[in-house]
Amino acid sequence: MKLTVFTEYTLRTLLDLASQQGRLVTVADIAQRHDMAKHHLNKVVHQLGLSGVVRTVRGRNGGIVLAQRPAEINLGKVVRASEPHFHMTACFDGGQNDCPYALACSLQGVLGRASLAFLAVLDGVTLADLLPQLPLSGLPRNRFDHVIQLVTSD
Repeated sequence: MKLTVFTEYTLRTLLDLASQQGRLVTVADIAQRHDMAKHHLNKVVHQLGLSGVVRTVRGRNGGIVLAQRPAEINLGKVVRASEPHFHMTACFDGGQNDCPYALACSLQGVLGRASLAFLAVLDGVTLADLLPQLPLSGLPRNRFDHVIQLVTSD
């Protein structure tokens, strides 16, 4: 399973904000540190704001900050909110199912259980669980790559 870029940006943003220990951070700063497209990151931050995971502060000294403690931010919920669907194959999309095996296929059940297992692992992880793995200072540009790869590897 491969997560969308939107979800990857979401996870990177949350990790970045958690490492800032409550300081306001700008979208431009996050985009630069992680080599992300600022326009795309604005959409991510907007969605995180709507979901109540981050708080945005407008103005000259504005920025974004986590609205919840890292221990309250569940990765399973974050991923579910940022992914459009979890269709591993065409047979999961009722409107697009043109598989000739659809009526007698047991693969869909296996893949469905695998998808649920994937989400169950994420349900057992909070943002706080990932923080001890992160260095506190002198971080390189893409300092969360190792964490993102663990979460998004297919």
